[in-house]
Amino acid sequence: MISQTLSQEISQLEADLCFALADPTRILILYALDEQVRNVGEITAELNISQPTTSRHLKILRDRGLVRAKRQGVSIQYELSDRRLIQALDLLRSVLRDRIAYRANLMEEIQVQAD
Repeated sequence: MISQTLSQEISQLEADLCFALADPTRILILYALDEQVRNVGEITAELNISQPTTSRHLKILRDRGLVRAKRQGVSIQYELSDRRLIQALDLLRSVLRDRIAYRANLMEEIQVQAD
């Protein structure tokens, strides 16, 4: 059986991970890094966001272990730390698609009943 303290620590780690995924820009950064390793300038240009914003988001992702930074000469390249992150995001998108379809069906039923 898991101790209460260990259970709380695990829950905190899960919450930290969810916090990192709670911002749309960070999700877009993760998808961009899934395509290829990139530096801050490349991410900034692709997502059309400012360099300070990109750096701030990368710091959050790095601090939570979702991306790794590797120095290459004068540049720092970022990459995903674990490809399963994209699988998890894709799974969440699938759930979201199902929720949208469910709500659309409800709206359709309400419209039919109103007619």
